Amino acid sequence: MTRRLRPVGLGFTEDAPTRLVFTARASAAPDAVYRALAEEVTGWPSWFRAVTLARPTRGGGGREVRLMGGVRFQETVMAAVPGRRYAYRVDETNVPAVRALLEEWLLTPADRSPGTGTAPGTPATPAAPATPAMPVAPGTAAPGTLVRWTFAADGPPAFRLALAASRPALGHSFRTAVRTLDARLAARPRS
Repeated sequence: MTRRLRPVGLGFTEDAPTRLVFTARASAAPDAVYRALAEEVTGWPSWFRAVTLARPTRGGGGREVRLMGGVRFQETVMAAVPGRRYAYRVDETNVPAVRALLEEWLLTPADRSPGTGTAPGTPATPAAPATPAMPVAPGTAAPGTLVRWTFAADGPPAFRLALAASRPALGHSFRTAVRTLDARLAARPRS
């Protein structure tokens, strides 16, 4: 049965009862990662294994997403800033107990000093250990994109506990998706 969720704004990523934040590094530029996230929505199943269907709705203002196991979402795109930010709120779902859900993808050029784990201007989040930096020759900038995914949700205590317990699996799924996306982007012919 599909249920309507509480509408939340972008501030929910900061004040949600449950916030899971993950980071990963892609060698692709922020603009290429953004295009895959926001403009090539139907391509999500090719790089995010849990996604079985993704398609834009309402002229790009919304999305329909289906996950493995039969989970369905109807979403509203809340932010689409090319090369920087993509966020969407779940309006309807068949997932029991969830009351509100918002996901945000922040993209930052990964031109940070080697070994710092975060890009300049990216706040450190205790709940989000950074992905270890890739080796970079001394005195050079690290190429690519630091991808930060925030999964913000609300539901009853049992739902929040189950979501917290799923943190390792969600983190693994996210890191695998970013690696797969990065490999797909690297294989594209350069224009």
